[in-house]
Amino acid sequence: MSPSVRNIIAWILQALLAAFFIYGGSKKLLNLDGTMTMFGQLGLPGWFGGFIGVAELLGGIGLLIPRTVRLAAIGLIIIMLGAVFMHATKIPGGLANGVPAIVSLVLLVVVLVLRSRTEVRSV
Repeated sequence: MSPSVRNIIAWILQALLAAFFIYGGSKKLLNLDGTMTMFGQLGLPGWFGGFIGVAELLGGIGLLIPRTVRLAAIGLIIIMLGAVFMHATKIPGGLANGVPAIVSLVLLVVVLVLRSRTEVRSV
């Protein structure tokens, strides 16, 4: 794949994922009481819901900044691994309701691969 095609695909995925996570994080923060209650019902501390909301919002923004893309993708991958685990083990409906988390996890890994440094640097 040529570098320009790789770059275009990466930017498209980054923009879509950024919108997804900015929306999701904002939604969690705008309904913080409900988010904290939901996390508490899952056996997690309520404050963790606010933490995840902030992390998703900042991760979504980070996907749009070239210097922070890889760090943002790694952080969001960790969050999505947790989301997939929670869907598989505790959230009613199981993995069938966790499809958005699974798809975003896969797309984040693709972004991380596309944005990984592949050129060898000479010393």
